[in-house]
Amino acid sequence: MLRDIRKQRGLTQEDFSDISSRTYLSTLERGLKGPTIDKVTQLAGVLNVHPATLLVATFLAQEGASSRTALLQRIDAELEQLGMC
Repeated sequence: MLRDIRKQRGLTQEDFSDISSRTYLSTLERGLKGPTIDKVTQLAGVLNVHPATLLVATFLAQEGASSRTALLQRIDAELEQLGMC
């Protein structure tokens, strides 16, 4: 998913050189490693999206895009239960 978003934004792996090596970014894109929350935040900054967008997009890619509304409703309900809304 990271590679798809990067390409959709017209970015190259070199555009991430301030926060990551090409080798590390490649391992993330191929799913060989999982980023920390801090790294997700940095990646999202370069991609100009909210970090949660990367996470949700990844889960949607795994579950199928048709579950987008259901996933967002579940997240909203859980945040409300936690007193975060």
